[in-house]
Amino acid sequence: MRLLISALIALLPQALWAGCEGTDLRAGLSPAQQAALTQAAEQTPFPEGNRWRASRGDRVIDLVGTIHIPDPRLDPVMDRLTPDIERAERLFLEANAEDRKALERNLAADTSLLLLQETSLPDLLAEDDWQALAEAARSRGIPPVMAAKMQPWYLSLVLALPGCAMDLMKDGGGLDARIEAVATEAGVPRSSIEAYDTVFRVFNEEPLEEQLDMLRLGVFPEATGADLLVTTVNGYFDEAHSDNWQVSRMMTFAHLDLPEAQTEAMLDEMEDKLLTDRNLAWIEVIEAAPEDRLMVAVGAAHLMGESGLLNQLQRRGYSLERLEF
Repeated sequence: MRLLISALIALLPQALWAGCEGTDLRAGLSPAQQAALTQAAEQTPFPEGNRWRASRGDRVIDLVGTIHIPDPRLDPVMDRLTPDIERAERLFLEANAEDRKALERNLAADTSLLLLQETSLPDLLAEDDWQALAEAARSRGIPPVMAAKMQPWYLSLVLALPGCAMDLMKDGGGLDARIEAVATEAGVPRSSIEAYDTVFRVFNEEPLEEQLDMLRLGVFPEATGADLLVTTVNGYFDEAHSDNWQVSRMMTFAHLDLPEAQTEAMLDEMEDKLLTDRNLAWIEVIEAAPEDRLMVAVGAAHLMGESGLLNQLQRRGYSLERLEF
């Protein structure tokens, strides 16, 4: 959904930004907003850093916060990561290549994961609301007749991206894909850290009326969407994950026409579902792995915070070392 655009870019596969022209929003923040970013980072465990090493006894875990886009700035990163990938006894990814293909088959076989059944958005929305959404979809190259059948959460996600990104979503080549390619070549076992349909289930569990409420709120302006994409990617290469998260929240408060308390509650709920709950499940998978040398390559937002993988590992007795990214 539009609530946490930077998180969705980081968490969902194939959301590409190349070709989008925008402004890094961090440069235009007011002194009060800058102070809020600083305060949030100070209160967030491990607010920065894309590459870490966790050690406990004989066990060594290399953790890499990834971004799912191709970018030339990843070339020197891969040069530094390759020896660690090749040394790993197992690589954990959000979804390995086999599970991504299984998801594609599942989506083809069960259209209800993405498409409404026995109804459509024009039937569920007021005419003015639907026409506004149809125009937003059209501007992104999506025929309104196709948008009309999308699950509301899915259309919300699609419309969160600016039109400049839509024709680039089918390509791969982000850091996670490059890491997996090296691991495959080196014969390193590759495992998905969660079931491949987890994120889809998270969204589909949202009540339909709540999904429709989000759609009715409208779409970020095209320029704002491009700015958020550029800000998120630049923030990633600055390794400033807490800042990215907070900028996304600021933009959400600025553009959602809702009482502040309601917006805050929705943001917190989405954070729980997309980050906290998954992080706590993932740490158990990591701890249960029998190998001593692991690499974990997941969306960078999963590293930071109270429930983040780094903090969870530290609580379990691991020593953490930040490495050059």
